[in-house]
Amino acid sequence: MRTAVISHPHCRKHKMIADHPECPARLDAISDRLLASGLDIAVTQKQAPSATRDHIALVHDHALIDRVLTQLPEQGLTELDGDTWLCPESFKAIERAVGAGILAVDEILAGNLDAAFCSVRPPGHHANQHTSAGFCVFNNVAIAAAYAKQQGIERIAILDIDVHHGNGTQDIFKSDPAVLFCSLFQYPFYPNTAIENTDSVLNSPLAIASDGKDLRALYEQQWLPKLKSFSPQLVLISAGFDAHLEDEMGSLKFVEADYQWFTEQVTQFVKDYGALGIISYLEGGYDLSSLGRSAVTHIKALVNG
Repeated sequence: MRTAVISHPHCRKHKMIADHPECPARLDAISDRLLASGLDIAVTQKQAPSATRDHIALVHDHALIDRVLTQLPEQGLTELDGDTWLCPESFKAIERAVGAGILAVDEILAGNLDAAFCSVRPPGHHANQHTSAGFCVFNNVAIAAAYAKQQGIERIAILDIDVHHGNGTQDIFKSDPAVLFCSLFQYPFYPNTAIENTDSVLNSPLAIASDGKDLRALYEQQWLPKLKSFSPQLVLISAGFDAHLEDEMGSLKFVEADYQWFTEQVTQFVKDYGALGIISYLEGGYDLSSLGRSAVTHIKALVNG
């Protein structure tokens, strides 16, 4: 598949408290591993543009946008919630994190790409219409989905593989028949949202120590039938890699081969059912070594799909 990695140096400017796991080194871990693998020559590397306020407002209310903008400090840090802070240059990262998905949609709809991996931060899937939470300021993947709808895409699937439930994305789209949201996650675990399934939402909780066998069963028995019946025109992935065995943020036991298998299944589905392409967005993943390895495995599977 014609694949791009979309990022921007400004995404490293967002900084939180010392030793916070959601740190600029996460992007370095991915880019360094991409270079070391030699895969960098097989992908197109694009710089994310700046998103506009109108893009952000596709899913977030203006009160939240105003709150974020007014709380940007002149120096030091300000706290958005118990897990999320802003520094003076945070918005430079935020607007590029959102902009990566806008560019990915445009490039896929123009027929220039089949897949894109948005290697950006801060992540987004815990942010809902009204609230930033859980390291997330705005919901990048939700904004990309809403933008794709605005461009005429009628059916969009969002597949969330982070160790934490994508509660913000669910809140935004749970009543939207144009978006199918599928989320696997360790349960019980942060953010401790109630498990609900509707025509537009398929939640797949996993017990502590669940591994690749559980991932395979979940995808084949739950997600694939739902995807086939929904027949999305575009597939988005909230690609959290914190379900990895080596990541202490959670207690699942995925390894690189599991991310490869999952990505291969999604690329095959896209081919078989004529979807336009795949947009994958970095969410979690905090052990730097396993993050770099897993993300590059995921990108390689997109390229080879």
